Amino acid sequence: MGLGNAARIVPREDAIDPDLPIIDPHHHLWQDHPESHYAAKAAHPFNDIFAKDPVYLRDEFLADLRTGHNILATVYVECGAFYHEHGSENDRALGEIERVVEIGLAGAGDPSGGQPCAAIVGYVDLTSDDAAAALARAKATGAGKLRGIRNIGPHDDESVLGPVAPAPRGLYGSDAFRRGFAALAEADLSFDAWVFAPQIGEVTDLARAFPHVPIMLDHVGTPLGIARHRGTLAATFPDWQRAIRELATCPNVHVKLGGLGMPFTMLDGLGPTQRVGSETLARLWQPYIESCIEAFGPDRALFESNFPVDRWGADYVEIWNAFKRLTRSASADEKSWLFARSAAKFYRLDVPIT
Repeated sequence: MGLGNAARIVPREDAIDPDLPIIDPHHHLWQDHPESHYAAKAAHPFNDIFAKDPVYLRDEFLADLRTGHNILATVYVECGAFYHEHGSENDRALGEIERVVEIGLAGAGDPSGGQPCAAIVGYVDLTSDDAAAALARAKATGAGKLRGIRNIGPHDDESVLGPVAPAPRGLYGSDAFRRGFAALAEADLSFDAWVFAPQIGEVTDLARAFPHVPIMLDHVGTPLGIARHRGTLAATFPDWQRAIRELATCPNVHVKLGGLGMPFTMLDGLGPTQRVGSETLARLWQPYIESCIEAFGPDRALFESNFPVDRWGADYVEIWNAFKRLTRSASADEKSWLFARSAAKFYRLDVPIT
């Protein structure tokens, strides 16, 4: 299944608490495409996977879903894949939504019993002059599955970003972006925000300016420990934690608990050539996961796989095992929110959760 599994050192674990209902609210499918956010270009740890393993399609993801955890449904999040070849950027991006609708329909009868791609977070350039009309076209293309839009916001130098295209500095605060963002409420769509930790305050400002738009912070705000940030995680943790607590004061914001298997954080022990078990993952991720749950509460926090991007540092079974280890002392009701109900609420999924 690509470099992530080929380089395994520890044996594959069995799923812990395999009956616990899970909705995986953040995954991608991709192909080698020049428009992809993750098209390999700069020298970067990500390229260990992206340059060698640039395709992750339906059957491969369904195989991951069958590895022992009780995945009821998944949410696909845009990644610049499957674009049409011609037209404006917003029209070409409709190709991704179209393809994922097809993939979801084809996977609906999967033997696992789950609902892959039950909801979609698509892409519309909210800075474009036709943002409102483009949102309407995206909703129509989504065939009832489109729940939100993501415009990624990370900016830093190339050694940090690697294959991720940099966003303009201050994107979420720009007049052009906010004009388009204002159309989300009328379109009844949420917004997924991905930024690096120093930019979390930009999401807070956006949430306060638009209190009626549901906003999801992806990947716990992505603490940075790579390139020029290497070795700074301990020093920057208090700043990250303060920013998370401030963001949590905005009732329209939720947070995804994951993304820590990516190389941006560069937590010790992770990587394609050094696989670790779920106990180690839980220990490495605990400060960030527990801080977010404490700030947002279980009903506004949701575990995510971020697959296959987090495959750089962890395998699918071990990711969910680590989350289950981190919640051993949680009540059954708290686990239900963190693993399924928060995702169902935010993305408006009609999925029976027992």
